[in-house]
Amino acid sequence: MTESITIWNYLLPGITFGFAAAAQPGPFSIYLISRTLRSGWKKTFPAIFAPLVSDGPIAVVCLLFLGSLPPDFLQYIQIPGGLFILYLAFQAGKSWKKKGTTVTVSDVSSRRTLFDATLVNFLNPGPYLGWSLVIGPLFLKGWKEDPLNGISLLAGFYITMFLFTTLVILLFDQARERGPKLQRILAGLSAIFLALFGIYQLIRGGMAILGLYWGK
Repeated sequence: MTESITIWNYLLPGITFGFAAAAQPGPFSIYLISRTLRSGWKKTFPAIFAPLVSDGPIAVVCLLFLGSLPPDFLQYIQIPGGLFILYLAFQAGKSWKKKGTTVTVSDVSSRRTLFDATLVNFLNPGPYLGWSLVIGPLFLKGWKEDPLNGISLLAGFYITMFLFTTLVILLFDQARERGPKLQRILAGLSAIFLALFGIYQLIRGGMAILGLYWGK
C-alpha cells in the first residue's frame, strides 16, 4: 500500500508536467501545428516522438554537466534555434503564398518531419530548463528511493505529453479540412508565430552575448 502511494507521488507530478509541457505555446508546438496544416496529421504524427529523441542528450547534459556550463548557456543556444525556426517559418510562408485557394499538401517525408521537430526541440531552452530545474532533480530523488519511482515520473510525463500533443494535431487537422480559406488563414498564422518565436530567440541569445561582451 505504501509503495503504491509512493509511486503516485511521482506519477501525478509527471502527468502534471507532461500536460504543462504540451499545453504551453512554444517553438515545438507551433511547428507541429504548422506541419499539420501543411501535411496533415499522418505525416505529422511521428514528430510527437521528437522529445524522446532529443531529451536523451539533454537529460545527460542537465544531470551531469549543467553545473559546469556558463550561466547563460541556455540563452546562447537560442541563436541557432532562432535561425532554424525562422527557416521553418519561411518554408511555411512559401506554402501559404502558393497560387490558388488551397495550401498544397507538402510531400515532406515523415522522417524529415521527425528530424525537424527533434532539432526544434533540441535548440529550445524549454527542455533544458525542465530537466535541470524540475524533472531532473525529482527523477534523481525518486530513482534513489526506488527505480520504479523514477520510471513512474517519466512514464506519466511522456505519455501525457504524447496524448495531448496527438489531440492538438488531430484538432488542427480537422480545422485544416474545414475549407481552403480557413486552411490558408491558419497556415499563415502558423508561419507568423514561427517567425515571432524565431526572432524572440535570436533577441534573447543576442542579448546574452552582448551582456557577456559588455561584462568583460
